[in-house]
Amino acid sequence: MKKLFVRKVFITTIIVFVAFVAISAQQQKPPVAEGPFKPADESLKQYKYPEWFRDAKLGFWAHWGPQAVPRQGDWYAKLMYQEGGRDYKYHLEHYGHPSVFGYKDIIPLWKAEKWDPEKLMALYKKTGAKYFVSMGSHHDNFFLWNSKINRWNAVNMGPKKDVVALWQQAAKNQGMKFGVSEHLGASYTWFQSAHLSDKEGPRAGVPYDGANLDYQDLYHAATLPDDKGWLTTNPAFQLEWYRCIKELVDNYYPDLLYSDSQMPFGDVGRTLISHFYNQDITRNNGNLGVVYTCKQPSQGMWVQDVERGVLDSISPYPWQTDTSIGDWYYRTGQKYKTANEVIQMLVDIVSKNGNLLINVVQTPEGDLEPDMLEILNEIGIWTAVNGEGIYGTRPWKTYGEKSEEAKAVKPGRFNENFKFNSKDLRFTTKDGNLYAFCLGTPKEDIIVRSLGKKSKFYGKPVTSVKMLGSDVKLRWSQGNEALIIKKPVRLPEWQVTCFKIEFRK
Repeated sequence: MKKLFVRKVFITTIIVFVAFVAISAQQQKPPVAEGPFKPADESLKQYKYPEWFRDAKLGFWAHWGPQAVPRQGDWYAKLMYQEGGRDYKYHLEHYGHPSVFGYKDIIPLWKAEKWDPEKLMALYKKTGAKYFVSMGSHHDNFFLWNSKINRWNAVNMGPKKDVVALWQQAAKNQGMKFGVSEHLGASYTWFQSAHLSDKEGPRAGVPYDGANLDYQDLYHAATLPDDKGWLTTNPAFQLEWYRCIKELVDNYYPDLLYSDSQMPFGDVGRTLISHFYNQDITRNNGNLGVVYTCKQPSQGMWVQDVERGVLDSISPYPWQTDTSIGDWYYRTGQKYKTANEVIQMLVDIVSKNGNLLINVVQTPEGDLEPDMLEILNEIGIWTAVNGEGIYGTRPWKTYGEKSEEAKAVKPGRFNENFKFNSKDLRFTTKDGNLYAFCLGTPKEDIIVRSLGKKSKFYGKPVTSVKMLGSDVKLRWSQGNEALIIKKPVRLPEWQVTCFKIEFRK
């Protein structure tokens, strides 16, 4: 009884302290760089999307850190503290009980001994990526940059390297734009499982190591009972987030900053975005060249990000899909997307004014598995030939034509069951030419109804149709109902075929 009473007093004290700090934090205002952007929606709507981002179309991402070590996939740092779950059981079997051997003890096991950022970046450029994004910090509150705020970082622990800086230098050497992703905003509530204890068994009631005050700077302080949303409501945590992400922005000046949430924390988030934009304008003689992306419709203030899904129409504002070729972190035996599936997604997204940011799954050691290398090789072969219809393009009058199978799928977040086939067409345009992509190997003549002379999209007569990557002369005709391209006698080795269509000048 005495132990229980002491524990209750301790918890109450912590909650009161957190509440006190939160009230104090409300009186503070975060510092922000001077410039035209203010932390208000109307001010942020001044934003102009950089041409480099609109032209780039394809980015690669290293969603990589110490959570890869157990080889169990995403969210290990949280799920290892959920009694009875798969990761909890795995942790007990391989590392011990989380009251003794916690996530803090996983971190030193991440050595990244096979990581060669220069070699990987050269491969990514060859594959067709035009920008690269490094994780800055996941929800595990472990920073991959050289932080003076958080001792739990990759320079002090684990690989003992400035991962962000080394990725950035490698991207710069390849002439690629560089971004960082921050998942810290959700960390404060996400990591609360580390403060719990088993409800059953021999260690019932024994707190996990997250409750140890010596490690509160990793696991965060306990939240108030009603603070359970994806983003914390605690002003003290919000200001801490601001200081950390501002340090990341001010020390590395990334071209892109990604938040794994809606715009975080109201005016605190608006202030961070304003600072990000303003400091870039100051550094670049009045020119704004950076991109901020979060999971919220942009209204022209930033780039909307759609996780593992796509929009269903052409957006007036550039946007981005983020997804992974496999699990977010390395998982033993995981199933990867095929090169064809990645290419289909890329074409569909680009036709709707979007970019594809895709995670290339690295092993804990930092290299890539042979099947991952083969997937990248196949993508690279395709982009080398068909990139003309991707990079630097803009949406056409309509994004494309849907097959009956694809019509049955409702686009949106966390839905990648697209069911594309040869009847699905997607369009892009550049320099007055139209690029029509057939999303599956044509089994019969290709019928482009949008180019029929009676179509509402009809403009000028077609004068030429060519298939990228082939010197085969195509037979085609343009009638009232459609442009009909006879099935080519020889087709490329890839499934997504691109036809370049020219019009009368």
